[in-house]
Amino acid sequence: MSKKNTKNNEENPENWKENLKIPKKDTRQRTVDVTETEGHDFEDYYLQVPLLKGIFEMGYEKPSPVQEKTIPVALAGKDILARAKNGTGKTASYLIPILEKIDKKKKHIQAIVLVPIRELAMQTSQICKKLSKHMGINVIITTGGTRLNEDIMRLEETVHVVIATPGRILDLIKKNVADVSKTSVIVLDEADKLLSQNFQSTISQLIGHLPQNRQIMLFSATFPITVKYFIQKHLKKPHEINLMTELTLSGLTQFYAFVEERQKVHCLNTLFSKLQINQSIIFCNSVKRVNLLAKKITELGYSCYYIHSKMSQEDRNKVFHAFRNGATRNLVCSDLFTRGIDVPGVNVVINFDLPKTSETYLHRIGRSGRFGHLGLAINLVTYTDRFNLYKIEKELDTEIQPIPQTISTKLYAD
Repeated sequence: MSKKNTKNNEENPENWKENLKIPKKDTRQRTVDVTETEGHDFEDYYLQVPLLKGIFEMGYEKPSPVQEKTIPVALAGKDILARAKNGTGKTASYLIPILEKIDKKKKHIQAIVLVPIRELAMQTSQICKKLSKHMGINVIITTGGTRLNEDIMRLEETVHVVIATPGRILDLIKKNVADVSKTSVIVLDEADKLLSQNFQSTISQLIGHLPQNRQIMLFSATFPITVKYFIQKHLKKPHEINLMTELTLSGLTQFYAFVEERQKVHCLNTLFSKLQINQSIIFCNSVKRVNLLAKKITELGYSCYYIHSKMSQEDRNKVFHAFRNGATRNLVCSDLFTRGIDVPGVNVVINFDLPKTSETYLHRIGRSGRFGHLGLAINLVTYTDRFNLYKIEKELDTEIQPIPQTISTKLYAD
């Protein structure tokens, strides 16, 4: 590796890679969603060696397309409007430039990452801490549903990066606990959700506490027209990145099975017995149906956890971490779990209930086939769902095929 492409070479000789704890190479097939790059290396971005160590120890080998397009622009301090498919490396594409620009000597909050749900905040925080493990940077997470006093105590120390849900960080700002008057960058991950009617007022208030010369980066798979006013008001000549020539992941195969409502559990049982499932996420349209289905699956003799918004935060955390760590094969959930959650072991998503909107459908099925791997999405469709299925296909410009008698493992088991 050339000296010209890294910082701190006088402190980090060229053999710094030799002592890295690099995870076992992932040899699974990958699709063009992550392989169709311009051939850049992470060293090409003149990143400091402690950050490069974290990148390689995460198992990242080369930048994905969204990372190639985003990292140089973000390092230049420009506002960004980025569209890329779920599961193609968006999180690292903004965390890497954020961490590169952190000045450890400064004792204030320098960057905020906003996400819509706690589980995504935990996941993003974990990635951020792993990337920065050699940098001496303090990263904290603050979300609703946790004790405010604990956040207040942590913010009494030096904090460089905050990963947060909007309501909680705004509350801490208003209480004069979190000082963001010198915060230079804010990221909205899953920006379409954060700029929906539920959050937009909170986000606007929050941005009002930031300095005028802040950098704003928006990341999402979809940007509805409702986001346009926010962009015009708050972003300065944003650099647009659009890698969405198609909406669904290239490695994801979608099927539907026409069933009567009373046949759904039997159909699910058949899928469990016939498919080569590593891990699956099964979506229902209500909390009540999540509870009922999880009970049914357990009665059928299959390993199963469930998660939804009515559970306590402590229980949600336990289930989320247990599923990520492979403690169970199947997870039944509501739409709480549709946004940005990355569980590498998931190769099958089942819509036990077909969602009402194409946007929700896109985010649900995006839990499988992540980072260029193969995956399967199966939809159990009733007679009353038939028009909605057609609408989803049309709006996403995708094909959902009738389920065959036998599904080849080549489609989803890589």
